[in-house]
Amino acid sequence: MRLRIAVRTTARELPWQSVQAPGRGLCYGLLRQVAPEVASQLHEQGWGEHRMVPFGFGPPVFPHAPRLKGRYAIGGRGYVELGSPLFALVEAWAKVLAGIPMLDWGGVALHVEGVEVVEAPSFESGRAVLRTVTPVVVKGSGLGPDGVRTTRQAFLLPQEPEFAGYFAQSLRRKAETIGVDPQVALHAVTWVGARRSVDVGKGKKSGAPVEVELRGAAETLRALWSWGLGQSNSAGFGWVAA
Repeated sequence: MRLRIAVRTTARELPWQSVQAPGRGLCYGLLRQVAPEVASQLHEQGWGEHRMVPFGFGPPVFPHAPRLKGRYAIGGRGYVELGSPLFALVEAWAKVLAGIPMLDWGGVALHVEGVEVVEAPSFESGRAVLRTVTPVVVKGSGLGPDGVRTTRQAFLLPQEPEFAGYFAQSLRRKAETIGVDPQVALHAVTWVGARRSVDVGKGKKSGAPVEVELRGAAETLRALWSWGLGQSNSAGFGWVAA
């Protein structure tokens, strides 16, 4: 489940470092206002046996903003999406947003004009084709050809040998975290975007937007659509296009 927040702004661009980074603080800040104990648990301990943080978000989108070469253009009416497979989180966000006139997104004022609940597709066929609008982060083993670890920041791209295994592992762990069927599989990677590096405050994480075909239980696929793909979804990575 997602919330789509209709917003309006007179600003014309977002600095690249503020396109994605403010969302995590926004999600936690909203949650602290009505469920501070849940916010603390997520931030300090994570959720479930794998200590994951089951929410994600997308950057502000302004479909009709005039394009600016080399810049992230905004302006006029647009939207921001927040999502989680846990109804309690979405409900908490909605309660707070109902009384908030403005969001501060990295120093840019986004005036709130409405909030809409967006339900996940049914995925009753057991098949989902999901394309992300932000890079998918997947960390590999960091082992070199000799089996010795060379880095702890081994961010993988889909064409690399370890990607499929670690990506599939993250799908199963997410399902186990929220108690849905973990028998979910990566069937195919059908598109790969350009590699991007994003500064998340404690260094950069890199990955690429992807389109993947997944097979699994409908409930599990809906949860992944609501949450995001790959790792670090609470920092805005792996957000799935609606």
